[in-house]
Amino acid sequence: MAPNEPKESVSETTGPREQDPPYHILSKQQKWNLVIFVSLAGSFSPLSSNIYFPALETISKDIGVNATLVALTVTVYMIVQGIAPSLFAAISDTCGRRLTFTISLTIYTAANLALAFTANYPMLMVLRGLQAAGSAATISVSAGVIADIAYPGERGGFMGTNAGLRMCGQAIGPILGGGLNNAWGFRSIFWFLFSLSAIVLCVLLIFLPETQRSIAGNGSIPLSGFQRPLAYMIRAPSAWSEHGGTPEPSKARPKISWKKAFSPLKYILEKDIAALLAWGAVAYTAWSMVTSSTTHMLLYGFPYLAQWQIGLCFLPNGLGCVCGSLSTGWLLDQSFKQVQVRYRRERGIPAEENVLHRSDFPYIEGRLRLMPLFSIGLIISLALYGPSFEFNDLRREFGPNLAAPLILQFIIAFTSTSIFNVNSTVLIDCFPDRPASATALNNLCRCLLGAAGVSAIQPMIGAVRVMKAFLIVTGIVVACTPLVWAQWRWGEKWRKERQKRIAVSGK
Repeated sequence: MAPNEPKESVSETTGPREQDPPYHILSKQQKWNLVIFVSLAGSFSPLSSNIYFPALETISKDIGVNATLVALTVTVYMIVQGIAPSLFAAISDTCGRRLTFTISLTIYTAANLALAFTANYPMLMVLRGLQAAGSAATISVSAGVIADIAYPGERGGFMGTNAGLRMCGQAIGPILGGGLNNAWGFRSIFWFLFSLSAIVLCVLLIFLPETQRSIAGNGSIPLSGFQRPLAYMIRAPSAWSEHGGTPEPSKARPKISWKKAFSPLKYILEKDIAALLAWGAVAYTAWSMVTSSTTHMLLYGFPYLAQWQIGLCFLPNGLGCVCGSLSTGWLLDQSFKQVQVRYRRERGIPAEENVLHRSDFPYIEGRLRLMPLFSIGLIISLALYGPSFEFNDLRREFGPNLAAPLILQFIIAFTSTSIFNVNSTVLIDCFPDRPASATALNNLCRCLLGAAGVSAIQPMIGAVRVMKAFLIVTGIVVACTPLVWAQWRWGEKWRKERQKRIAVSGK
């Protein structure tokens, strides 16, 4: 594990430069190893959420509560999932990534062990909240590790890998959950998660060094105590013996501030930010309502399915999330380039000139060109989703058709993930100096609204049946679509007004 110092030095703003010290002493391969490891740890949050869905009916029968109450444990998970990253981010920025990772994974591992012995509903509710707190924190901390070791020129690939591995956990989670639940019951799911998290925790203690730059600098500052991984006791980095400096003064360790952790909430008052947050949260909530009710609806529409088959039925949903996540970045880049080319052509600007700093550049148009397409796709697929379970006359004549709802689930997952990724990109672009704050705010809004939707969908289905329930959901989404038009029409104006106000006030 001893890192080899790369020959090429890097600068935070411009990339490699020979005269500067290396941005981090880890080699490219060692960085990739670390990124893959922390990304796998970060996948616990979507994995734990989705591995649970195929077992909802089994849990309902086993602990003697109705499906609506069991669905509330999903709601609690999502609420904590939205809040926990902000809390742990404050600890991570102060005490370091390694300690925060260890605390969060210890909480997660202990929660899984206790969940394996779940005996009643209150116990399930509380422990699911603890499980969410431990797993959700790994996402923000893993992103922090990547920011510590990678300069901007290489962060894109690392962050893409991080997101891709998380989405894979989301895709395979229901398959694992369905198989385990079918073979050994729902408690086997938590035994599996306990074993996996215990292994990852042990590997973390052995190999993961402290990476926070106010503590470890570029990796050449000798670590001591808990910050030093066990592997370094066998062979420490050679750069340690050559180092004689101190942590970077500009990145001195801050104090824990819970006020700072929730400071992004003030951005909700900005018109352009509010529109983005609201529409992204609505799309995420619609997807969450589809996902959380899938087990109940499959058993309602296709009662012959076994538990492992129900798990497989979640695969289109997971693949839709993966495809939406991976494709949106490329589509966004292509759309933005096309707008730049047209802008230059209309004004006779040379291709080599940077136009992004110009006040009349249609920035919002470049980012949101595909948003109407994704939004229409989401609305149409949602409108057809409920009826795909309730065309009783057609089902009597042709037999049950499982393909229709699964194809629609893929489209719903693809379009909602794409909408959320577009929103995330625009939000980070709006606050380039505070990307973590923008991301935390986005996560908080979508998870809280998503939790409300998940808690409502089961009673809605019970009251008005599947088709009407999702037609109501579709109507709500349609009612919120003016947010897309408002952002397209006035978003650029609102963005410039906000930037001008911030430039004047310094806030």
